[in-house]
Amino acid sequence: MSQLAIFGGPKAVPQPLRPYRSIGEEEKRAVAAVIDSGCLSGFYGSWGEEFLGGPKVREFEAAWAARFRSRHAVSVNSATSGLFAAMGAIGLGPGDEVIVPPYIMSATVMAPLVYGGIPVFADIEDQTFCLDVDAVKAAIGPRTKAILAVNLFGHPARLHELRALADRHGLHLIEDNAQAILATENGKFAGTIGHIGVFSLNYHKHIHTGEGGICLTDDDDLALRLQMIRNHAENIVEPLNLAAIPSLIGFNYRLGEMAAAVGLVQLAHAETHVGRRIRLAERLVEGLKDLPGLTVPTVREGCTHAYYVWTARYDEKAVGVPRVVFSKALAAEGFPNFVGYTRPLYRLPVFQRRIGYGSSGFPFTLTNRRYEGELCPVAERLYRSEALCFETCMPDVSDAEIDQLIAAVRKVHAGRDELRRLEA
Repeated sequence: MSQLAIFGGPKAVPQPLRPYRSIGEEEKRAVAAVIDSGCLSGFYGSWGEEFLGGPKVREFEAAWAARFRSRHAVSVNSATSGLFAAMGAIGLGPGDEVIVPPYIMSATVMAPLVYGGIPVFADIEDQTFCLDVDAVKAAIGPRTKAILAVNLFGHPARLHELRALADRHGLHLIEDNAQAILATENGKFAGTIGHIGVFSLNYHKHIHTGEGGICLTDDDDLALRLQMIRNHAENIVEPLNLAAIPSLIGFNYRLGEMAAAVGLVQLAHAETHVGRRIRLAERLVEGLKDLPGLTVPTVREGCTHAYYVWTARYDEKAVGVPRVVFSKALAAEGFPNFVGYTRPLYRLPVFQRRIGYGSSGFPFTLTNRRYEGELCPVAERLYRSEALCFETCMPDVSDAEIDQLIAAVRKVHAGRDELRRLEA
């Protein structure tokens, strides 16, 4: 074995990895056609044909709904907006509780706060990193309104179990499916099993429009409410003669025509874009599954994985060096990685200080719930010492470069005795 790069040896991956660029000539032509049409946005904020957007937005929504076998697709300008709109669509109100995981991007757990709801954190599984169903069961109480499940890193949560649990208790199941496009559970697409599924079209997702998102639902009423919240809902209550109007204060979450045109092209090639990530991830799994102290990603029976992030579990005792040292040595070899993913979100100041809006502490004035201590031990453990992550979505790698990435991890693992010098 050659000397580790962190000590001056040659890199296992000698060249920087190229970023994956999925935008090409088709997208350029699609955008040019929209510009030539003169219609960059077809939305009006008043009731009429234009309330639902321009021709490309509606074409994009129809194509997305058909691809995922869903009754309705509602485009938005980000998945964050989609999550916020979903909370309004289900009628969430001040003091209502929403069960959320602690291990995800912050927008997911902020969504209930927009309507004065209270996030209730439930722990995750240590195999798939998605919500633990038993933890969700224990978190359900008289004020619970919804379960917000995240299909983290590209692997579906136990969605059918969570949907059955939600139905049994009269709750809504919302899926944050930002990272798991084309992933499936028991033959159904992630993002279509809950009452509402929210997809991301942010620039570093599998397919993208720069910024954007899509909400899927089979429920006609939820679809209408999503459409209203997206586009100044308060103006539409009277024309539609709606009696039930909780949470129908609207925003501007509208997607533009150019983004929709790009989305149509990206959707047509989704299998190719996702397939590249899957192939990279599966090659890494096969090449590294035998290393003691490194548990490669697993796929639960009946599921498929979209591999937004390739996340292994690191056992410091088995490897013999701290995770941070192993990570630095990997980076020196040319294998980009990061540790921990995200600190459990109940540790954010908004929860620790219990202040959301204004200085009085709303909406936490409506609950005695506290966010003290290690509420979710599995998430804490993954953050502190176990999660070792590689952003599968970011690089464009050849077969030879995948072999180099595998060689980099194996080289560092084989040189772990040498790495102990860094601790001295």
